Amino acid sequence: MTMEDDSIDQATSERRERLRALRAAKEYASMPDVDGDANQNKGSKAEFMPIDHEEKKAETSEEDLTEQAAATRRERLMALRTAKELLSMPEDGSNNSNGKAEDTEEAEENKAPNMKFRNYLPHDKHLQEGKLAPVDLPKFEDPIAPVPQPSDKIEDPFLNIAPKKPNWDLRRDVQKKLDKLERRTQKALYELMLEQEKEKAAMELENAGNED
Repeated sequence: MTMEDDSIDQATSERRERLRALRAAKEYASMPDVDGDANQNKGSKAEFMPIDHEEKKAETSEEDLTEQAAATRRERLMALRTAKELLSMPEDGSNNSNGKAEDTEEAEENKAPNMKFRNYLPHDKHLQEGKLAPVDLPKFEDPIAPVPQPSDKIEDPFLNIAPKKPNWDLRRDVQKKLDKLERRTQKALYELMLEQEKEKAAMELENAGNED
């Protein structure tokens, strides 16, 4: 923030110095010659007076604009700075919590260290209180591989040795479809057998009616 203020002040000061130099150059150019006539001086003064007046007005207006812009810039920077300070301020609750945490840390640091003896028992009674109880180790059983159950199917070892037919792989790929087709044929044969029995029973009934 301060660096921006310094840059603004430096820019305004440079602007003012440049305007002053321009004003001095114009005044020096408008100065009359010593050997010149009074009439020429009057005429030149009359000519430069309105020009200088307008230039002064323009310069003053430019200075006012630069000062106004610098003032608004400073106000905005001050508002941003105050907002940042308000945001960075810690709350009361956080301060209390931090204070409590610091108090607990100091209390823990002030406490004497509790020595715990694992492998031996000290002779001092005060130190014997820090003796740890033996740890109960979990019992692990050795993994036992399951006994494989004997298979019901007994395969003939000589089947794998015997030479296979040239189309054994084709039969293997079509075996599922053949099994499905076999089931359908068995079902169709069963249905045909039922129809034949029904027709036979109907024929017997007709023959019995004709005899009567």
